[in-house]
Amino acid sequence: MLIQYFNKQFSEGKKLFALLIDPDKHTPESIKKLLVNLINNPGPDLILVGGSLLFNGVSQIIAAIKRNTQTPVFLFPGNVQHVSENADGILLLSLISGRNPEFLIGNHVQAAPMIRKAGLEVIPTGYLLINSGVSTSVSYMSNTAPIPYDKNDIAVATAMAGEMLGMQLIYLEAGSGAQIPVSERMITAVKNNIRIPLVVGGGIKTTEQLSKVFDAGADMVVVGTAAEINSDVVSEFAAYVSQRNQN
Repeated sequence: MLIQYFNKQFSEGKKLFALLIDPDKHTPESIKKLLVNLINNPGPDLILVGGSLLFNGVSQIIAAIKRNTQTPVFLFPGNVQHVSENADGILLLSLISGRNPEFLIGNHVQAAPMIRKAGLEVIPTGYLLINSGVSTSVSYMSNTAPIPYDKNDIAVATAMAGEMLGMQLIYLEAGSGAQIPVSERMITAVKNNIRIPLVVGGGIKTTEQLSKVFDAGADMVVVGTAAEINSDVVSEFAAYVSQRNQN
């Protein structure tokens, strides 16, 4: 199971890099163009597929990804409709920073039969939305307020609660198109108070920012928007993580 592999990597002090692909911003042709550059270069450890709306089919995009890479593909669902048996698994997100019951348990109840039927590996994930200076799609669509950028104590207590509820990952999310990443202080504070892996995403555009997020305590970093703007970021970030893990 992928979560066991993750935990082994993290226990050895290794870092992981995940690429988030929004089906609404890609076609099978653009997926091929994005991934073909990675054939002879380091690539992401995980590919996540999902978005807030999804006008395009998830299954079609996943099929295109699998034709062009052997990297595991997990769903990053925005709602109950974003389930596909073509994926290898799903990050089952509970938006524990918010108070909207649909994103805490409602959507999960509706999706559970489909997930079980599809035979997907499920990784329960405590999802915390952090204020990044802009109104994000996640905040709008989920009708929840993000945790303020400088309220480390709230983020820590929320992450601890997620761990106590049985989550296997904690995900700090600045949101798609974030102006700034989650603060290093918040990342460190959360990491120091949980025993499960910490994932951080949103607003990470440069290798320098990536390095700082890892140094602060992130076990895995997720990048989406930056790769949409410049596909070279994928191989650049993957090469950095690979080199870092070898040192």
